[in-house]
Amino acid sequence: MQRRPLLKFAALWPLGAAAASPSPPLPLVYPRHQALNDPQQGYVTALLQLALARSGQAYALRRSELRMVQTRAMQEIATASGSVDVVWTMTSRARETQLLPVRIPIDRGLIGWRVALIHARQPQLLRGVRSIAALARLSAGQMRDWPDCAILQANGLRLDTSSTYEGLFQQLAAGRIDYFPRSVIEAQSELASHAQLPLALDAHLVIRYPAALYFFVGKHRPELARHIEIGLETMLADGSFAQLFQRHFGRLADGLKLSRRHVLELANPDLPEETPLLRKALWYRPKHY
Repeated sequence: MQRRPLLKFAALWPLGAAAASPSPPLPLVYPRHQALNDPQQGYVTALLQLALARSGQAYALRRSELRMVQTRAMQEIATASGSVDVVWTMTSRARETQLLPVRIPIDRGLIGWRVALIHARQPQLLRGVRSIAALARLSAGQMRDWPDCAILQANGLRLDTSSTYEGLFQQLAAGRIDYFPRSVIEAQSELASHAQLPLALDAHLVIRYPAALYFFVGKHRPELARHIEIGLETMLADGSFAQLFQRHFGRLADGLKLSRRHVLELANPDLPEETPLLRKALWYRPKHY
């Protein structure tokens, strides 16, 4: 008679053990970009993977099957289609209305530091540019769904747009645009990946405006935003965020000779008021600026 409680407990034990076992990782899909050699992807996916590992929830990160422009990826997230769960992109008022931002600039603001790809036969094209009015005489190229379009146009600059990323390099090589402003974290690798085209990197000018590259998720996924934020804040506190950033971009200022360039400051009227500009530790600021 005394064995019955033990037998009853033994019968319940497997169920309790199964409940206590760790749950499988949740799938997390990011978009496959149009760029054949995306210059941001190595850093951003490494950062996201490390942040998720510190979030308290296990995720299995993978890339989408289809290539997508930014607006398509954001629409897939906003409509909860299930094809994409997270995207990294430059913030704007419209994007923060459509999606849920994690307001930690994963690029430390470098998306707003622009140097120009130019045609190789015109290496001195921007040498004498010292004002927005002077730059406005030339035509810049951008993807039509990038927030940079509104920023450049709001500052009075001429703009030609493309529906395809690769098309912009072809337009520049063909002389249909004068320059292609790229962030300092993109320009060198993009030039190298298009070595077959007659392109060069301008050595004279930096175009700078306040901007931030964020992770965005659907508004129906606040727990995902919270997990990413927890992970990033933990990385900021333990120094691993700075270490990863330094490993990927620590030589930018020297490699691009930023201290020798004229800086042309632009306004960004589309920057949301919630941007954490007062958290100085989040933003890149080299010693010579």
